[in-house]
Amino acid sequence: MTRRRVVMVGYQAAELLDIACVTSSLVMANLHGGAPLYDVLLATPSGLPITCASGLTLQGQLVLERVTGPLDTLVVAGGIGHEAAAANQSIVGHIRRLARESRRIASVCTGATVLAATGLLDGRRVTTHWRYAHVLAARHPEVVVDSAPIFIRDGEVVTAAGVTSALDLALAFIEEDHGTALAREVARYAVTYLQRPGDQAQMSIFTQGPPPSDGLVKRVVDHITGHLDTDLTLAALADGAGVSQRHLTRLFLRHLGQTPGRFVRRARAEAAAHLLTSTALPMTAVAARCGFGTVEALRQAFVDRYGVPPSHYRLARTPV
Repeated sequence: MTRRRVVMVGYQAAELLDIACVTSSLVMANLHGGAPLYDVLLATPSGLPITCASGLTLQGQLVLERVTGPLDTLVVAGGIGHEAAAANQSIVGHIRRLARESRRIASVCTGATVLAATGLLDGRRVTTHWRYAHVLAARHPEVVVDSAPIFIRDGEVVTAAGVTSALDLALAFIEEDHGTALAREVARYAVTYLQRPGDQAQMSIFTQGPPPSDGLVKRVVDHITGHLDTDLTLAALADGAGVSQRHLTRLFLRHLGQTPGRFVRRARAEAAAHLLTSTALPMTAVAARCGFGTVEALRQAFVDRYGVPPSHYRLARTPV
């Protein structure tokens, strides 16, 4: 079996986890695949050591400027040094050159900034770390930036959201190249879920930021997240808050950017997602606990939120 040649591009102040999640996962595939499946090497400018954002130093195995194809996969790491790397014409030029000789091109996190500088992302739908998505979109209007998914495939180009999404990306590559069984074995060895599908959101309402500054909105949000199985219609929420439905809607739009109804639907879907992956509760129980009147209502909310039915979502995230 021919080994797939994978080159990871690092640079000063790259993120160590971006590099390690990809390289370690592919090496694990070698250990459990019955044969060496991947040649995985780190290329750095001039082949020099790079100091990662964590302060640890990595030794480059290849001189970026001397790497030649063909390559199976070219992966560009992200990290706080991404701006300097994107401004370095030598780094950008050699990535552009190698991309032409690669079957598959990928970036992790802010590595998308470097890929965008090559022009390879023009006209493509891509993702990056949610904190930097607006910057990428502003600087490269020709790139379609979507900050929601954890990774996006557009043709031969795959962009991952940030840090540990590199693990999901690597598992997806292993599954694509060598099948689900090996991907599951690598996930088992790494003590992780099989993988999160690329359309899973980076951020959740339960983790995405500080509580709303408006006291009334915060009280209503706290009530919603703590009482998902109760009546959370706009009328009930407004009555409980002692304000009109119109005023409550106006406050939610101002402070959360969405209506109370949309917030409730999202909160219920995300709570159901947690129950599906952390418990063995049947669908009927999950639907009831999260305030969905029927399993069909749960299914519709899941398809709207995650693009897949709840049964598919649970199966894809079953611990291995």
